[in-house]
Amino acid sequence: LRCSCRVWGGLVQVGGSLRLSCEASGLIFDDYAIGWFRQAPGKEREGVSCISTSDGSTYYVDSVKGRFTISSDNAKNTVYLQMNNLKPEVTAVYYCVADRTTQTMGVMAFPYLNYGMDFWGKGTQVTVSS
Repeated sequence: LRCSCRVWGGLVQVGGSLRLSCEASGLIFDDYAIGWFRQAPGKEREGVSCISTSDGSTYYVDSVKGRFTISSDNAKNTVYLQMNNLKPEVTAVYYCVADRTTQTMGVMAFPYLNYGMDFWGKGTQVTVSS
């Protein structure tokens, strides 16, 4: 998986926006749910958001609902995570993941399959400054 970070709107400050993208190359895109986990210093890794590339169903951790939006461009084999109204607690390393089991079981299973993801992308540091 290739993950990139695009900053939209300038510096990543409190209240700003950021878009992460994850291009899933080398796999059959429609067979996988794609999402992001994050890990902040001293904290457990947690599932942030996930999308089923087959039916478009989505999962968000409660702390980001209403501020983050995940979407999929199946023609480009790419999933995006639009992050708005950023807060300092968002600061973490974000990892793009792809998983067939999540696709099969449904996206609500995503956070519970933390250690069973099929593919992990390179982590991207997201830092929100006040």
